[in-house]
Amino acid sequence: MERKITTIFKKWKNDLLRKPLLLYGSKQIGKTYAALSFGKNYYRSTICIDTAQNQDLLELFKKERSIDKLANTFSCMTGIPFYPDETLIIFDNVEDVDIIKGIKLFGYDRNNYHVIAITNRIDLLPLFKGEEFQYKMMYEMDFEEYLVAFGEIDVAKRIRFSFSNEKSNPYHAKSLGLFYQYLLTGGYPEAVLAQIKEASFEEIRMIQRKIYDVVKSELILEENLIDIPRGYEVIRSMPKQLLKENKKFQYGLIGFGRRAKEYENIIQNLVKKQIVYRSYKIRKIKSPLSSCRELEHFKLYFPDDGILSMLLHINQKQLLEDEIKKEALYENHIAKTLSEAGYSLYYYQSEGKAEVNFVIQNRMGKVIPIEIATKTGSKAKSLSVFMKKFTVTDAYRITENNFSNKKRVRYLPVYAIFCLKEM
Repeated sequence: MERKITTIFKKWKNDLLRKPLLLYGSKQIGKTYAALSFGKNYYRSTICIDTAQNQDLLELFKKERSIDKLANTFSCMTGIPFYPDETLIIFDNVEDVDIIKGIKLFGYDRNNYHVIAITNRIDLLPLFKGEEFQYKMMYEMDFEEYLVAFGEIDVAKRIRFSFSNEKSNPYHAKSLGLFYQYLLTGGYPEAVLAQIKEASFEEIRMIQRKIYDVVKSELILEENLIDIPRGYEVIRSMPKQLLKENKKFQYGLIGFGRRAKEYENIIQNLVKKQIVYRSYKIRKIKSPLSSCRELEHFKLYFPDDGILSMLLHINQKQLLEDEIKKEALYENHIAKTLSEAGYSLYYYQSEGKAEVNFVIQNRMGKVIPIEIATKTGSKAKSLSVFMKKFTVTDAYRITENNFSNKKRVRYLPVYAIFCLKEM
């Protein structure tokens, strides 16, 4: 399956100032597969070395400082020929400090070595800091990648065209139907590939359960042992949190007598490792928005819609009929898409009941409110009041309807959220 990261890889390959590329992101999102596919399609040979508990590689990096000799040794170790400027070297599962130092050798000076280092240990990124690396974060498949994987390239192109030119989408019904499928499957490549191969709904759910367990296993690495069960408690409570009308995170839903102080550290670590995404409440607008956030009031979201739909025990029929669960999935999808586009997440809540689901600030400093308008959650007045109060010129209302514009508000179908990444 073609991934968007391939475009980044191609630019990196042709960069005259190319350094080793550090590819990082959560487990199970296809980092190694994408790098191997790139090597297969764009290089004469690919040498892939699993660094996990690789004592031979550790010893080699400790005693050898010549990158030419290292490359020749890698070739001998793997039995794969090395061709200058035509071989991709991949270091997988990188987390050891000495191996990181060894990979940095390839980044000190300009050379004809093409090196990609892969890690899911986002918490170890400070160890990689330095001018010896280029960096790229990778995520699970977004809806656009999902469409391409299913051969629906024309649908994807039409959605982008409709967004850019503010025109209605002639494939609207089809786009919405495919989006419902995406909400249930999610963006983990293994689940998407299973659906392409026409696996049963139950088989896809089994794959999602396995992935969910793998992602949660990151909690085992917590230094404070009491934070491990607390982390599980936070994650288990999230579906209930997102089904509430007010989706603000409430410690009481974890269990009786739970207090914020007990969970501050583990929630911070869950966010840092991108096991969850966080949106802060704001009640005023000034730049930067981070100066307005209320640290004690926040919402938590899952990085994958399929995992949330699994935890909500929802199938396609229920998705179409249960407006509360559908709205929870919509809000989660918008949150994860915006977060993965690099936006910090905020939601606005006035002293009364007025609430705008998301408020973001783009690279030019413009503040943009984004509101979900569904059958159960239409807040037309909230958005209008917000725009007047803070003199906002641009806003989005997310609906199940086609693209349109009304009174300085762009109406965006929920399946087109990925278009906001380049906003």
